[in-house]
Amino acid sequence: MDNIQGRLIGYRSDRNYLVSFEPLCDMFTKLAPDLFVFSESLTFYGLQIGRNMIVIRLSNDDLFINSPASLTRDCIAALNELGRVRYITPASKLHGHLHMEDYKRAFPEAELFAAPGLDRRRSDLTFDGLLGSAPDQRWAPTIDQAAFLGHWWLTEIEFFHRPSKTLILGDICYNLGSKMPLKTKLVARLLGMDGDLSVPRDLRLTMKSKAAGRRSIDRILDWEFERVIVGHGQVVEHDAKRRVREAFDWLL
Repeated sequence: MDNIQGRLIGYRSDRNYLVSFEPLCDMFTKLAPDLFVFSESLTFYGLQIGRNMIVIRLSNDDLFINSPASLTRDCIAALNELGRVRYITPASKLHGHLHMEDYKRAFPEAELFAAPGLDRRRSDLTFDGLLGSAPDQRWAPTIDQAAFLGHWWLTEIEFFHRPSKTLILGDICYNLGSKMPLKTKLVARLLGMDGDLSVPRDLRLTMKSKAAGRRSIDRILDWEFERVIVGHGQVVEHDAKRRVREAFDWLL
């Protein structure tokens, strides 16, 4: 896996942005051709769970960004090296929306998309589209998507990057691994988020329709994925489909 680097200091006329090639801290990890991930730290109620931002480069060099991370000078430079920032998407009304306004300011041509309920929660933002169970035609040749339904108050949008056979999830599944601080490990165990790919206990207990959830997972399992990127935790590179199926065996 390669790391993408760059520092914002010079002018490059073909894309009308400032960029340089001085070394900087590792930013994006290249998981596959045109698929990159950036992991940053995140502490949630004392639980060190981290968070992942996903960048997909489409065939025309437009960038599809899911769950945008905090936007720094170095992040702007690295994104500009990858392509043209065009589509900014969250996973849900809770996950992946906090920095969308920063991306709009830094990349005025970028379009913001709302997950179900986010347009009401973030009335300060102007959205260019709403996410649902069918992909926008501009990224549909490369990325499929589905809504995870059946929860009492949350609908999450899951994505599938066809060329790399990668499933992209938000908060419905965690992969925190075994190398966690003791406090994090204890809290994760209490919340049912320890060990392998796991669905948080609170999500299991707040399902309104398990039948709808089952249909959602069945559709996701129809995708031929070999890798999983979760919103929080480590990327799954081995036995991906089996591990997702086992994580949701309480629904199937």
